[in-house]
Amino acid sequence: MAADFTSESVDVVVVGAGPAGMSAATRAARAGLSVVLLDEQDAVGGQIYRAIGRADARRKDILGPDYTAGSAIAEAFAHSGARHVSNASVWQVTRERTVHYLKDGQVGSFEAKRVILASGALERPFPIPGWTLPGVLTAGAAQILLKSSGEVPASAPILAGCGPLLYLLGWQYVRAGVPIRALVDTTRHEDRWRAKRHLLSALRAWPFLSKGLQLIRTLRHAGVPIHEGADNLRVESTTASDGTQRAAALAFTTPAGQQRIEADVILLHQGVVPNTQFTQALRATHRWDDAQLCFTPQVDAWGELDVPGIFVAGDGAGIGGAQAAAEQGALSALAVVSQLGAIDAAARDREAATHRALLARVMRIRPFLDSLYRPREANRIPADDTIVCRCEEVTAGELRSFVALGCVGPNQAKSFGRCGMGPCQGRMCGLTVTEVIADARKVSPAEVGYYRIRPPIKPLTLGELAGE
Repeated sequence: MAADFTSESVDVVVVGAGPAGMSAATRAARAGLSVVLLDEQDAVGGQIYRAIGRADARRKDILGPDYTAGSAIAEAFAHSGARHVSNASVWQVTRERTVHYLKDGQVGSFEAKRVILASGALERPFPIPGWTLPGVLTAGAAQILLKSSGEVPASAPILAGCGPLLYLLGWQYVRAGVPIRALVDTTRHEDRWRAKRHLLSALRAWPFLSKGLQLIRTLRHAGVPIHEGADNLRVESTTASDGTQRAAALAFTTPAGQQRIEADVILLHQGVVPNTQFTQALRATHRWDDAQLCFTPQVDAWGELDVPGIFVAGDGAGIGGAQAAAEQGALSALAVVSQLGAIDAAARDREAATHRALLARVMRIRPFLDSLYRPREANRIPADDTIVCRCEEVTAGELRSFVALGCVGPNQAKSFGRCGMGPCQGRMCGLTVTEVIADARKVSPAEVGYYRIRPPIKPLTLGELAGE
């Protein structure tokens, strides 16, 4: 077994086994290239298709057709001939295309001619008062529990925030027989008015709109209270028998007035953003995307970074969803197999035309969704007493005090107060820190920038590192 952890040379390494990674690895392997797909889960699927290979008929029925669509992608990958290294945590990708990973407590690496990063998305931080209390989770985390093991809340949850996932999870809970205390939507009338500019394009993607309306109808038919235009959200706490604090209620305002709903499980969500940990560590060029309110890596039409030979496919290059990710994975793979001489440019372009047409079709809905579910500034840039960095318990007020002392960006904030230096390495707080500092300095997030990410991207011990 020790040989499994030595450095090997391969044609292509794909990082991440979601729809983009599986599609990329499948197409590259079909071209006869040696392909390795590394993923930290024990089975393919990524977050969107998590546990697709072992989900039973009941769970597939609960999760719906968008989830079961992943079966075909996983099946194609299984027969592609690509090598799958599961339970492998990639902790560094170098500009020279060496991919370092940790598996079963031992480190190994691959020297690749080309690398395709398919690391997907992260949930956007939702820093409101009380968001760090026990009993408060993200909607995405709750959905992972449902997908991976069929786990659901023991008591009726509140779903709060904005975005399609909030309604999808509510729909899945209804199908699973889970009572829902309420769905609290922060979307307001002005958000719908802003989204109308993109309505014509959205109507051309009518199946997506139809699915969204069906989710809402199901929730209303099930009697789930839906509160719209919610503002001033805060989680109230209670003291448990052991003396600790935990979530007890969600308080908020709507156009109808002050609201308070008791619940000990509160699921927050306000969209997802690209996981740029690898691309930031590679010092690739990034830009601030004002439509999606996040940093995205600069890529060409095939997904290649300005770091030669390294590609990004899927939500890691900008949020588009599972169907878009699969097409982008195929496009990046086509560029790779062409660069490595497995097909010529003409054949690449002919095959790519089909994928580009499908990609354009599924992306028509994106401007509408980005406008409709644009997270409110108050839910991204919190008040002084709200914790921003959960790992180091740094508040927004402390960040503002750092700015008053001369702090100009997230990297300086580490020196001032260890913000972003905890176990998550800024994944949970990065965008919030950028926006709080930008707001305090009265400049754009693009000028403030993001954390300077360094390896290891994922935690490993000195003993594990020494093993390499």
